[in-house]
Amino acid sequence: MTSQPAPKKASNASRWRAAKRRKNTDGSMSLVEHLRELRRRVIISLLAFIGGTILGFIWYQTTLPGIPALGFRSIPSLGDILREPYCALPPASRADFSFDGECRLLATGPFEMFMLRLKVGALAGSVISSPVWLYQIWAFITPGLHKNERKWTFSFVTIAVILFLIGAALAYTVVHFGLAFLLTIGDQVQTTALTGHAYFGFLLALLVIFGVSFEVPLIIAMLNIVGIIEYENIKEKRRMIIVVLFIFAAFMTPGGDPFSMTVLACALTALVEIAMQFCRLNDKRRKRQRPDWLDLDDDQASTLGPDEVAAASAPIPRPEPINPSAAPVMPTRPIPTAPPSPSPAPRNQPVNPQTPPAPGAFGGPQGPDFSDVL
Repeated sequence: MTSQPAPKKASNASRWRAAKRRKNTDGSMSLVEHLRELRRRVIISLLAFIGGTILGFIWYQTTLPGIPALGFRSIPSLGDILREPYCALPPASRADFSFDGECRLLATGPFEMFMLRLKVGALAGSVISSPVWLYQIWAFITPGLHKNERKWTFSFVTIAVILFLIGAALAYTVVHFGLAFLLTIGDQVQTTALTGHAYFGFLLALLVIFGVSFEVPLIIAMLNIVGIIEYENIKEKRRMIIVVLFIFAAFMTPGGDPFSMTVLACALTALVEIAMQFCRLNDKRRKRQRPDWLDLDDDQASTLGPDEVAAASAPIPRPEPINPSAAPVMPTRPIPTAPPSPSPAPRNQPVNPQTPPAPGAFGGPQGPDFSDVL
């Protein structure tokens, strides 16, 4: 007797493909399936973030080679890129502890350099892996959105990422001027020796504040699209909005220098003005698509437009005569007739008390009979 071979155990990949085929065609999922989908998206995002952090940790002190044949030059190390605004200051404005002319930051603890490199590498890793985790977020929320909602969500996410990068790039450009003001304001009395923790904390805070602040006009546009903010309500408050933006920039810039504050406030003022013009155009487009009579009160009469006035003043056409032969013939039903009344009982006939009187004897439709009296 020959033994049957044992069935092969299905692999994880085959089970995942089988589970994927068993999904409903309409995209509906149970709570457990949603949690499994969320877990898978989070794991993929974490793996991409860890890989990007490792690359950022290596890039912190490594110059990336370029491709001269394609015109790509070598990329400086991440530490040199972030240290460039500080090293661009005059040598007399910064302390030199190595006595070799190199621009270096100061470390005051044994683990400070390692933790600083890890922090900068994690920040670079989040930027490098952003296409992966942004796609995972998009793929998780897309099945629950309609077609127009997917279009708007994709547009807003793309614009938000672009605005954040523009704000961070502007902050990196102006940080040199802010440091030049802050570190040279008393250079005749003292020399600044910045630690890596203090300098990178200042630089990263400025990058994040500029990037997040550039999302304000996008929030205004979103509120206008959903109908919370209208252009008519904010157009008269421009001066107040500008004052609030300058106060916000004064409190949020980490260095407190007037140059960074002015650049951030002016950039936000320009972006908010662009957002307000978008609100004006969007309200005008919405008003064209929505008739005016929908905005009137229930007891208020609507005004007639030119087309309605012309239609109301037009003469009423003469009605055409009805052709009797073409008129439909209605079916007729026979009219019910009343049953014949019974003949009256003969005179001087004894009335049987058990039998009811005949109709018309004492009353009824014909009334009482008084012929014997007359």
